Amino acid sequence: MTVLRTPPELPELSEGLRKRSPRRFPERTTRYVRQVLCLLPLALVLVVAVRHRSVLAEGLGHLRSAEWPWLLAAGCATCLTWVAAAVTRQGAVVERLPARRLLATQFAAGAANHLLPTGLGASAVNLRFMAVCGIPLARSSAALALYMLAESIMRVALLLALLLTFPTALSIGPLLPGGSVGPLLLAVGAVACVALAVVLLVPKLRAAVLSFLRTALGEARSVHARPLRVLALWGGSLAFPVLQASGLALVGLALGLDVPVAHMVVAYLAATVAVAMVPTPGGIGSVEAALIIALVAAGGPVAVATAVVLGYRIITVWLPLLPGALTLGALVRLKVI
Repeated sequence: MTVLRTPPELPELSEGLRKRSPRRFPERTTRYVRQVLCLLPLALVLVVAVRHRSVLAEGLGHLRSAEWPWLLAAGCATCLTWVAAAVTRQGAVVERLPARRLLATQFAAGAANHLLPTGLGASAVNLRFMAVCGIPLARSSAALALYMLAESIMRVALLLALLLTFPTALSIGPLLPGGSVGPLLLAVGAVACVALAVVLLVPKLRAAVLSFLRTALGEARSVHARPLRVLALWGGSLAFPVLQASGLALVGLALGLDVPVAHMVVAYLAATVAVAMVPTPGGIGSVEAALIIALVAAGGPVAVATAVVLGYRIITVWLPLLPGALTLGALVRLKVI
């Protein structure tokens, strides 16, 4: 009678396969996920461009008759906004971030911000970048909050300073429905009171908020103990809205908008402050409407103001969108974010 014996190496081979297969599957899955994430920004760009193709066509039509030196200057101002954002992001953390990767991340974050509801795209990209740089989530979230707070404070402070300097820059009375300011302020106050009540009444939420505030205050103290970080944080926060508003003013000069430059800057700041809480992708739609209203309130004709806003959004949103999406995909592929 013949007895079949299993060769001794087969159990070892089976055991080896059992050991290797659990590791290989997650790696393959991770690779597929990263490939999808690389292609997703391009797909979103295509969807957004198709949805707004009429705006793109009209804006490009207006730019054909513009004075190109002013448009080139507006493009340079737009590029400098990414530098200002990178400087501000560095100022919000104690650790030194890799400069070139930080700048590339801000360029990619701009594209992500135009594809997702306002602020979410850039916030997600920057949180992931800081996580890759080794900063814990609690501290990176605190740094993100500090960045947003500093930028908001400087934007509003700049607007108030310009309104005091140029009190006739905007004439918004006829543009607002009668008695609309009171109900608007009441609604804002009601929302704030409800949010505060929810935080106070839900113990777990209250504990999470208090923990975050302690982390944020500690991070802010650490940052403000370093003069270079203070200069980067607040200087970049001031430079960012100044460069954005300068871009709009330069497009206005290129298209012959008969409004003083300072008044165009005030109009831009007022419009962006007004739509800061509107949850649309990159403010697409809401920003255009607010800018047109603000430029008309500053004394510009409706037709020319519309052309200026469309041209400005072409330069600041649509032209950088595709290269920004490609950069975002490359950063994901290279595991920078």
